[in-house]
Amino acid sequence: MTKIADVIVPEVFNPYFLQRTAEMARFYLGGIVSNDEALNRLAQSGGKTLNMPFWNDLNGDDEILSDSSALTPGKINAGQDVAVLHMRGRAWSVNDLATALSGDDPMGAIADLVAAYWARRYQVAALSSLMGVMADNSANDGSDMIANASGATVADVTADTKFHGDVFIDGQATFGDALGGLSGVAFHPNVYHNLKKIDQISFEKESQGDLEIETYRGLRVIVDRNLPYTPAAGTTGTDAAAQYTSYLFGSGAIGMGQGGAPVPSETDRDSLAGEDILVTRSHFIMHPRGVKFTSSSVAGASPTNAELQAAANWDRVYERENVRIAAIKTNG
Repeated sequence: MTKIADVIVPEVFNPYFLQRTAEMARFYLGGIVSNDEALNRLAQSGGKTLNMPFWNDLNGDDEILSDSSALTPGKINAGQDVAVLHMRGRAWSVNDLATALSGDDPMGAIADLVAAYWARRYQVAALSSLMGVMADNSANDGSDMIANASGATVADVTADTKFHGDVFIDGQATFGDALGGLSGVAFHPNVYHNLKKIDQISFEKESQGDLEIETYRGLRVIVDRNLPYTPAAGTTGTDAAAQYTSYLFGSGAIGMGQGGAPVPSETDRDSLAGEDILVTRSHFIMHPRGVKFTSSSVAGASPTNAELQAAANWDRVYERENVRIAAIKTNG
């Protein structure tokens, strides 16, 4: 009988797993995630939170040149973004991976299954972070990153309170004059299917290769059931209506860095139970650029998804137009 320890060689498995996870995370998140060596180094630098200093833009009025007075020097000010290092793990018994072990390349099959799992978990962490960012924006920044067209009750729901062209433009407008860099839009499946029914989803070929991707008004479409959704409370006119949040993204809106868990993967065996076990651990950054993590309400060594959703744990440090994210709230 093939055992996990027979096919999982950490020196070979770990680099392959990290590479496949990064590739799949970029696929699942549709290009809105940027993973680069600087973020990888930062994720491996140590500490629960990671500082990312930046220079604020230059400001002030220009001055009229004169032969009798000097120019007044201005200053450039520094700011600091802060990311949190997520430290998470998951284990499986051999029964869960039995079908993978029957393949021609069992290590590759297991690595792909594990990488796809972690890519999905990264996406949940990213979406939880976005919920927290928007909660902070609503509480402290006048909701200037949010376009809300939703009605409160079932009686309020009309075509204008569902996702449509005008509310999309309202979401774009929150970026001010920086809307040119938009590259993706994320929908809950119910919103996506409603748009598809009215023929608003298009198909385009990627710039490289023959793969067709779905787009909405030229933006790549990401569909995820983990996007914020509150079901309707009932069907009468006074009952609360279903509420959905969609997101607009610029390219690289979320920074990803892969850290160095001391033991990224290992195998074990419970002899009494007759089970082989695969353990995986992931240290990673999944950070909305420009909104620092404050750690104001975190109980453990790193935040849970529920803690990522808390407004108290976020504070915007970039100017609004430099944060490449917007939320659109609708009834479908």
